[in-house]
Amino acid sequence: MKIKLAIIFGVIIWFLTYVLTSILNPIFTDNLPNINIVVPIIIIIVTGFFGILYIRNIEKNEVIEGFLVGVIFIIIDAICDYVFFIIPQHEPLMIQNYPLHLISMIILTLLITTFLGYLAQMSIDLK
Repeated sequence: MKIKLAIIFGVIIWFLTYVLTSILNPIFTDNLPNINIVVPIIIIIVTGFFGILYIRNIEKNEVIEGFLVGVIFIIIDAICDYVFFIIPQHEPLMIQNYPLHLISMIILTLLITTFLGYLAQMSIDLK
């Protein structure tokens, strides 16, 4: 397990999710006021991208590595949320409903990273 790389990617995922949510959410809430789909879509795209970057260099136990890196991404997200939003009592849109954010982050991240690990172990012949 490349713990340092997983932590760096976890912080980057958290930062990009926050920045992209702050930029894109006003566009969607003006057009679709009752639907808040921006945060899950951004989590899926950013976690998928960095999950691929992490998993592509793993040669064995890809599914286990995918699950473990997902757990690290979740821990980093919770720590960053706590340090930057909960302690200073700053409530951006991303965590207005924090239990829902945390549950969706856990489910999406574990599904994405574990599935990427599963796909990485497959040998695909496109002939």
